[in-house]
Amino acid sequence: MLLQDSVLLATLRFAVCAAAVLAVSCASAQGPVDLRLALVIGNAAYPRAPLLNPANDARAMGDALRNLGFTVIEVKDAGKAQMEAAIARAGTALKGKNGVGILYYAGHGLQLDWRNYMVPVDARLATAADVLQQTIDVQHVVDVFKAAGNRMNIVVLDACRDNPFAVSAGTKGLAPLDAPPGTFLAYATAPGNVAADGGPQGSNGLYTGHLVSELKRPGSKIEDVFKRVRFQVRKQSEGRQVPWESTSLEEDFYFDSGGKASTQAERQQPDTLAAELADWDRIRASTNADDFYAYLQRYPNGLISEKAQFQLEQLQRASIVPQRAAGGLATLPASEVRYRLGDRFVYREADYHGVEREPRDLRVTRIEGGLVVLNDGFEVWDLMGNLVTDRGGSRSPAKIWFPTELALGKKWRSAYTIVSAAGSSSLYWDFVVTALEDVSVPAGVFRAFRVEGTSRVSNGRQQTETLWIDPTTFLMIKDIFTTRTPNIGRSSYRRELARVERARPGP
Repeated sequence: MLLQDSVLLATLRFAVCAAAVLAVSCASAQGPVDLRLALVIGNAAYPRAPLLNPANDARAMGDALRNLGFTVIEVKDAGKAQMEAAIARAGTALKGKNGVGILYYAGHGLQLDWRNYMVPVDARLATAADVLQQTIDVQHVVDVFKAAGNRMNIVVLDACRDNPFAVSAGTKGLAPLDAPPGTFLAYATAPGNVAADGGPQGSNGLYTGHLVSELKRPGSKIEDVFKRVRFQVRKQSEGRQVPWESTSLEEDFYFDSGGKASTQAERQQPDTLAAELADWDRIRASTNADDFYAYLQRYPNGLISEKAQFQLEQLQRASIVPQRAAGGLATLPASEVRYRLGDRFVYREADYHGVEREPRDLRVTRIEGGLVVLNDGFEVWDLMGNLVTDRGGSRSPAKIWFPTELALGKKWRSAYTIVSAAGSSSLYWDFVVTALEDVSVPAGVFRAFRVEGTSRVSNGRQQTETLWIDPTTFLMIKDIFTTRTPNIGRSSYRRELARVERARPGP
């Protein structure tokens, strides 16, 4: 029988209202910014390997940011001394202002020993030693911004062109790095891959062209801006270029409105969430990738966006080469199969009173209708591994434990209605990836991402959940679920992986 989820808009009404309250409180908490400054660099006139559009990209970005109220330091076709002077000038201007600093760089860039470098137009690179002496380490700019006391830093690198320095200096493209505290880091394409320089001279590069357009959209959070750019670039390049972001920001940031959400945007939040759920119900069974691109443009960070992105991956696999992180960890691509018939997962569990239960022994007995059925229906997951049904009831839509991809700082949301013998209730969760660490469970020691989740419910009860997820398999290694109830106190449930048997891929 085909198993499908359905969106229950009426019963999710409280979750929508809770989200609106949260949006207002977050926007109100963000204080005024004394200074917002952007250092914009565009290098194109390389004697050995000229580029068409970085200077024009820098001009377009500078104009866009000025229109948003940023002070802009703009340099084009700069040698090393000129770049260093501009960086120092930016640091001096930002010093002690509790401001927001932006570095935008377009031009040749390269990686060496897990560090990323901007290439001045006067660089003459033949060896790795030349890179250290003649280029500018991106981390140097971040350090200057940090020393200035910025409350937030944004680094945008449209510097992933295929360049003549890659053979002698290291792997092509840029290295995958975790954003330092208080920083948003964006690449024109995934680490280790290259980006298009764009059309004819005088136009913009593929990435920057879309970014400039998105900056003109009023009332968008920084994560929404870059998510929309990602999907636009991916669609136009037919999956050959997929931008990448890493964030450690702890607050919302809006490019317009002085960094805060507009009152109009706050008022529209409940209607937006209700529309998102209704729109998802219309396209969830579609086999047309364009439907999911359109959905993600409208809801880049919505309640169902992770599910939409995952289904897009199944319909249109990205043509990029994954690059391992510095520690050698390889993340399972979203287009790869996460579960196969015959997989077995055994978990040790303790109930809310700390009493050990019988181990939960789960086997994949069917995969059908976009769902993974375990023990002939005892539990049901979607293809991402997210929970649809267990002995606690059914969830509609699925509770999104597992996102499309994992990275430090990644955030996502989930809202669903749970129906059980005791009745129905609606929940709204926020998740964030907070660490990559070793976790020990009966099945062994795993290098896993720690995910922190928080939920708000209408009766004052608070719920938190801490998950550890192995990025190489997207398998839950450990789960601690805690409930705090007024006048009752705290209770906690625990699940730990005790044994795993993976079925071999078919022929």
